[in-house]
Amino acid sequence: MDRASKSQEKFQQLFGNDETGLHLTDPDFHDILSRFVYGEVYNQGPLDDKQRELITLAVHVTNQTMPQFKAHISAALNIGLTPSEIKEAVYQCAPYIGFPKTLNAISEMNEVFKSKGISLPLESKKTVNEEHRLGKGLEVQEEIFGDVIVKIRESSPSNQRHIQDYLSAFCFGDFYTRSGIDLKTRELVTLCIISALGGTESQVRAHVQGNKNVGNDKELLIAAITQCLPYMGFPRTLNALACINEVITENDYN
Repeated sequence: MDRASKSQEKFQQLFGNDETGLHLTDPDFHDILSRFVYGEVYNQGPLDDKQRELITLAVHVTNQTMPQFKAHISAALNIGLTPSEIKEAVYQCAPYIGFPKTLNAISEMNEVFKSKGISLPLESKKTVNEEHRLGKGLEVQEEIFGDVIVKIRESSPSNQRHIQDYLSAFCFGDFYTRSGIDLKTRELVTLCIISALGGTESQVRAHVQGNKNVGNDKELLIAAITQCLPYMGFPRTLNALACINEVITENDYN
């Protein structure tokens, strides 16, 4: 099947007959976009469609590209993702892009859910309480990154230790411990979020190692970053790939 046929088939699967009108006003751009995104990128690597849509949603939230984000919520539902899985991918963005941008996305997400008759609020996926969110967050951190977390906390200056506590309790305790999507998926989505931000190569390298530690192999990471390419562009994609290659060399991989 050629690129054009593949793109038509994939677009129909994701969006049905919901055309954007771009094919009428800018047919050349429409063909370039659809054939690259849906005819090539969506067929590259071992990701399934659910993983691809969770990644795409998270990158749109990071970029604050809300019209496309809303369209992909519908696509995600069309290919079998649950509202809770979608919500958890959106929530996962908060520690990296901040509350205001995440709230923008939540508002748009809930608008789509309501239009489709999905009752709100969705079932809570919280698994921690005030007493043990820090401890549970530390457990997840160490599962992802190993004993380096203890060393980082011990070496942190006293006037900055609260940042390490916030990182453990908020980022990992409040979010990573949630159910709805599993740890491997959260860590993969996180890699895509911070890659899309740009200028975060230190954190990208750390999360490449974290992904490796939780069982996401190099082939999957390359596929995930490739999935981000149409939405974050080549510079950030190449920077993220460089981090992957630095942490997991071809010799290590093979």
